[in-house]
Amino acid sequence: MKVTFMIEGGSPVEIECNVGDNLLELARRANVAIDAPCSGNGSCGKCRVKLVEGDLDTIKSRHITDEEYEAGWRLSCNSKVVGDCTVFVPDIASAYQSRMKTADLSSPKEIAIFEDCQRALLDSGIRFENRFMALDVVMDEPSPDDTMPDVERLIWGVQSVSGAQNVRVPFNVMKKLAATLRLHGFRVCVKGLLEGDTFRCMEICDPADTAIVGCAIDIGTTTVTMVLTDLTSGKLLAKGSSGNGQIRYGADVINRIIESGRPGGKKKLQDAIIKETLTPIIANLCKTAGISAHSILRLSVGANTTMNHLLIGVDADPIRMDPYIPSFFSWEGLLAGDLKLPANPLAPVVIAPNIGSYVGGDITAGTLASGIWDKDEMSLFIDLGTNGELVFGNRDFLMSCACSAGPAFEGGDISCGMRATDGAIEACVLDKDTMEPTLTIVGDEGQKPVGICGSGIIDIISELFRCGIINAKGLFVREGDRVQRDAHGMGRFVLAAAQESDTGREVSINEVDIDNFIRAKGAIFSAIDTLLQSVDMAPECIDHVYVAGGIGSGINMKNAVNIGMLPDVELEKYSYIGNSSLTGAYAMVISDEAIEKCAEVAANMTYLELSTYPGYMDSFVAACFLPHTDRSLFPNSVQEV
Repeated sequence: MKVTFMIEGGSPVEIECNVGDNLLELARRANVAIDAPCSGNGSCGKCRVKLVEGDLDTIKSRHITDEEYEAGWRLSCNSKVVGDCTVFVPDIASAYQSRMKTADLSSPKEIAIFEDCQRALLDSGIRFENRFMALDVVMDEPSPDDTMPDVERLIWGVQSVSGAQNVRVPFNVMKKLAATLRLHGFRVCVKGLLEGDTFRCMEICDPADTAIVGCAIDIGTTTVTMVLTDLTSGKLLAKGSSGNGQIRYGADVINRIIESGRPGGKKKLQDAIIKETLTPIIANLCKTAGISAHSILRLSVGANTTMNHLLIGVDADPIRMDPYIPSFFSWEGLLAGDLKLPANPLAPVVIAPNIGSYVGGDITAGTLASGIWDKDEMSLFIDLGTNGELVFGNRDFLMSCACSAGPAFEGGDISCGMRATDGAIEACVLDKDTMEPTLTIVGDEGQKPVGICGSGIIDIISELFRCGIINAKGLFVREGDRVQRDAHGMGRFVLAAAQESDTGREVSINEVDIDNFIRAKGAIFSAIDTLLQSVDMAPECIDHVYVAGGIGSGINMKNAVNIGMLPDVELEKYSYIGNSSLTGAYAMVISDEAIEKCAEVAANMTYLELSTYPGYMDSFVAACFLPHTDRSLFPNSVQEV
């Protein structure tokens, strides 16, 4: 028998199967993208598909109403095959992959983030220089009187232009040498790397193709973002993002580690990030920038420890088991060809060094970009993502830790949650009398809401609490037209009715969503509290707070403090610095000195393991209320009565 997946906006995919096969597992085998943040345990409700023909043996779920069930909607993780059938996979179920986005680099905001990073690092004495070169090499054509071999002709030409004493010509250049020289009349562009007195050829091509490009990548647990940049000028050429294809194996790193440990699991997870995620983004950005992928001569990666292991394809299982030892912290000598990335096969892949099992290269790259390692003031750096990671200190010391915040900050574990892409509610203000919301939505003018991204969730919960619509436990205590309840009495707040949304489905936030988010924000605050306690300091000692993470266009810091996610210090101390992991990776791809400084920052950072720190769990439990069980910690948090 067979199952046919009808993918919205794509071609049908058929797969042979047996009676009793799980539909989500079949989709994975068929390489059909279906979002499954909970890794198929039925708790998230994101893997919705519609039965078009045939039948499925499906366990009823609270995520599917009776009306939706009658219309054919099912959770793929709760469905087993009983015969031939056809299911429709809507765009929203595969949005983590299908909504690949290329950013507008004419936006002053986009450019300013990277320019600020350059200025900060230049002020710290780091030069934005590298040793990659594009050489215009002109050679005499061979003749009966000049029978010098092609490779010697190339070496002499490169030596005369570069001044290098030695020239290395690797196999991938050698195999195309004869044809390329004759195609272009023995005038070619030779791209490569000057190391001391040795020039290492990496590419030989049309003399008009002088582009030498770097690719900086942030591999988040939920979202992958990258930029292409000119290695000579540092100019941004293209930027894009997509959901991490691994998400269908679980929204968190633990589920993915477990999946990678199953037969063939490491390859599945590696293919999900390289073939399904990185390769299409790079291809899209190369097309946008008008360059060949072979012009990418260096790549840099900022990613957490688990993502680094799954990218390279090494065993990540020890990361999740006591004593939590990864296979590596840093890795040198990795090439694009080793990973089969669409770039010059000889391009080095620079991995920002990890610090601990749950504090990875994304944090070292982010710390580099934030500049706190070169300041006298006491700074707190917070990266909000699936894992909440923190660094506290100054030029004299740096302490770091990580907490499992879950995917709530990037839309996971939230019934209408989504990434910060078109259709996401990224900001909200409520009228305290009428409860009517004013929404800010990502996308062009007139864009209807699809769901809620991280910054929007912070605003909504803060506004619900401020207006007295929910209590400290996140339960609805005020009634109104916007507050609806299901048959079991569970409340939800309707932000957009079905006819007002872009999908024809209501956009709302319910008590389960709020509880999930309260636990996520509790994890962040308790980690901050514990990190400060470990160095015998209080929030009053913090001079500046840098908040990072691609959870929206920016966080309303007042609202984040109001719900007890961030310390109640002066709002002037807060700065939102965007995707600092990507910014740090950008610095490393164009600056040799930034690579060295990132390694130095990582080596000088002390890692605190929260799971073994006395009192952390008590601090976490106390933080799982709005704003906190100890209201004296949040004197400026407001709830309307």
